[in-house]
Amino acid sequence: MSFPSAFFESFLQEAPQVFFVYDVPGRRVQYVSPGYERVLGGRCTQVNEELPGLLARVHPDDRDHAADCWQRWLAGRLREPFELRLRWAEGQDQHLSITPHRLPGQEGQVGGLIEDVTATKVMLWHADKYNSKKNTTLEILSHDLAGPFTQLEQMSEYFQHTVAPLQNPQLLGMIEHMRELCRDSVNLIRDFVDHEFLDSVNVELKCERVDLVEKLRLVLEQYQLGERFVGKRFDFVAHVAPLYVELDQNKFMQVINNLISNSIKFTPDGGVITVSVGREADRAVVAVSDTGVGIPEKLQAGLFEKFTKARRPGLRGERSTGLGMSIIKTIVELHGGRITFASAEGEGTIFTIGLPLPQEA
Repeated sequence: MSFPSAFFESFLQEAPQVFFVYDVPGRRVQYVSPGYERVLGGRCTQVNEELPGLLARVHPDDRDHAADCWQRWLAGRLREPFELRLRWAEGQDQHLSITPHRLPGQEGQVGGLIEDVTATKVMLWHADKYNSKKNTTLEILSHDLAGPFTQLEQMSEYFQHTVAPLQNPQLLGMIEHMRELCRDSVNLIRDFVDHEFLDSVNVELKCERVDLVEKLRLVLEQYQLGERFVGKRFDFVAHVAPLYVELDQNKFMQVINNLISNSIKFTPDGGVITVSVGREADRAVVAVSDTGVGIPEKLQAGLFEKFTKARRPGLRGERSTGLGMSIIKTIVELHGGRITFASAEGEGTIFTIGLPLPQEA
């Protein structure tokens, strides 16, 4: 079945996307749809004169990425959409999604469509910020709330031994109920916080190009706001900025939150937890270190095993499922990365994650 050309002409006139055809040898736009005027604010009749100005507006952080995508596009090795930003005089960034296409049988011609996704990106940015704040707040609250319950549980054990000579069944029963209530409350708090992380490994990754430094800084800012509740100092060190990687940012930030959570468990009050990020050759490197009690040497060999025997309660009695490190390792490896650690008793622990940087053409 063939549709009349009037249908396509009407569609191109009203479509919110920009459709275009570019002649590579002639370095000219052969066709651009009317969406160009609505999306990019130009005039279709002057698109070739305006093209250099548009290219000059590409965000500085996206220029290498855009050049790499263009080279792969020309070589026929780019099929999936990619994103870049344009900077405007008002200081605002416009987010564009570009879907490439090679015209079959037309050597030297490429085409595609451009869509303004600024509203979607802004919405996702706020959602990611809220999600990061929520996860960090839950971790802080879990330690802040679980601590008193753990202390009460320990006190109840002392009370039980102290009143045992009185042989008062009613009093002993009340103390035992107090112990169970405290233990159940601590478990409920940790179950609530751990649930999302324990399920995350079973969900397919949704990777996108993100500034790793910006995302980590956002997480650490939330922990720094909660320092007085946790009793520890949180430092963030960026050796390079920006640093773009392909990540499922929600899952990877869960990894960082979990590593920080473990550091909180095993770092005494007044200690320091540091997250640093840098670049080494073709890899992004993230390190989470602490000044805590360290990991005993006998527990280090099986640390990343599922249901590892290396699990141990935190300094406040926080329980461990033995699954956390196994899931962390799995998520890191799903990103093509690698996680290692170094630790010594009484000297603290450092976990180091290496992630591959995007390949250039």
